[in-house]
Amino acid sequence: MKLTLKKGPLYVQVQEILKKRIISGIYPKDSLIPSELELKEEFDVSLITIRRAVEELSHQGYVEKKSGVGTTVLDNHAVSKLSKGQRFSEYLIKEGYHLKKESASLSTVELEESSDLFKHFGKTCNCVERLYTLNEKPYIHFKHYISKDVTLPNNPDSLLDSLYEIFFQQGVTFNRFKDEFGVDVPDQSIADALEVEQKPLLHRIRYSYDVNEALIEYSVAFYNTDIHRYVVNFDV
Repeated sequence: MKLTLKKGPLYVQVQEILKKRIISGIYPKDSLIPSELELKEEFDVSLITIRRAVEELSHQGYVEKKSGVGTTVLDNHAVSKLSKGQRFSEYLIKEGYHLKKESASLSTVELEESSDLFKHFGKTCNCVERLYTLNEKPYIHFKHYISKDVTLPNNPDSLLDSLYEIFFQQGVTFNRFKDEFGVDVPDQSIADALEVEQKPLLHRIRYSYDVNEALIEYSVAFYNTDIHRYVVNFDV
């Protein structure tokens, strides 16, 4: 396979190709990816380029390199761990809780020119609304505002799958995420969905940017922390 610098740094191109192979299952979870020498031959690049690409995948949580063993696939999700921090959903499941995506809907939202999202998405964007339950009790309410450049399935059941996997299938590659936490009072409709009174709740906003620094997704989540606190768990 011949790579060209016209498409950007060679190590980034190798990294993205390997990442797509991992996510699509060509390199299954817990399997070994080809050796550095094999990848060097395939991509016709230097060993330094291959090592840097694999190092980036390791930092993102997709693979783990062990001396004498090789490079093992750790995670095959479209959005992997960006640090050693454990995903909140993974923590809950590991602790024995039953976390479920209960319902989902899709609509089109008209954006006002004065809104922050207008400059990113234009006049309209998709809005996916989802409700999660914890041990069958309403726990998290999400609203995902998504660029119209992304084609979403009309079937609500399909929207219960990982949105990031859907993004990946559309050719979207994420570069970075920014989370902001605070406390806010939700709209009455959100309070009703969470089966709580309209009161201050833990509030999270996420900005998801692609490799071109374009905002692809802006999501707003409210958590009923009376059921369970939000936990950030770090492995040492």
